Amino acid sequence: MYVLLTNDDGFDSEGLQAARAALAKVAEVAVVAPEHNWSATGHNRTMDKPLRVTDVRLPDGGTAFVTDGTPSDCVSLALLGILERKPDLVVAGINKGPNLGDDITYSGTVAAAMEAALGGVPALAVSLADYFEWDFTYAANFTARLASTVHERSLPPGVLLNVNVPAVPAERIGGVEITRLGKRIYSDILVRREDPFGRPYYWLGGDAPKGVTERGTDLWAVAENRISITPIHLDLTNYRLLATLRRWQLQP
Repeated sequence: MYVLLTNDDGFDSEGLQAARAALAKVAEVAVVAPEHNWSATGHNRTMDKPLRVTDVRLPDGGTAFVTDGTPSDCVSLALLGILERKPDLVVAGINKGPNLGDDITYSGTVAAAMEAALGGVPALAVSLADYFEWDFTYAANFTARLASTVHERSLPPGVLLNVNVPAVPAERIGGVEITRLGKRIYSDILVRREDPFGRPYYWLGGDAPKGVTERGTDLWAVAENRISITPIHLDLTNYRLLATLRRWQLQP
C-alpha cells in the first residue's frame, strides 16, 4: 500500500508525525504537506500564483515535500506528478481538533480528502476531537488499522471517510460508530479594534462550537467516547427537492 499523507496544520505538526510513524508500519508513506497552518480554509486551491515545493527532513528523520500551497494543493501536486506514482490512499491529518457536523465545510483536513476523492483516490480525513489536549498515539494507530481495512475493502468512487477520535485514554474508547453528520452550533462574534492610526480592524472570534448530540450523529458518538466514522460523498444535490422545484415551472 502506497499512502499519501497530508494535513492542514503544517508539516511540523505532531499529528502528522504520529500518523506517519503508525502508517509506516503498514504502508509506504509519502508526505506532501503545507509549510504553515491552513485550518478553516475549506476547499481552497491556488490558481493565481505559482506553487513552491521544497524537500525537507522531518523530526523523525523522514523526508517530505513541503509547499506554500493549501491542503488541497498538496493533494493536487501529488496526484498530478510530484510523486513518482499515484497513491493507493490519501490520509489527511491527524488534525488538532474535531471536524464534526458542519465543520467539514470549513475544514482544510476534509478539503484535502475531498481533493483526493475528486482525483479518484480513496481518502481518510482524521481528527483528534479536542481543542486543547492532544495525545495522538491511539488515533495514529487506529488510523493505520483503518487505512489497511480501506485498502483491502475499497470505497466507492467519490467517497471519503471523515474520522473523529475522542481525545481520551485508549481504555475509555467505547468502540466505533458509523455515523451521519450532526448539527453544529457556532457562537461566533465580531471583535472590532483600532490600529494606532485609528483605523478599524476586525477579528472573528467566539467560544468553541457546541452541537446537537442526536443519537446516530458524529457529535453524539464523540460525546459518548466512540470513534465516529462518517462516509462523505461529493454529490451535494438535495434529491428530495428536485420534484418540488420542477413543479415551480420556472420560466427563462
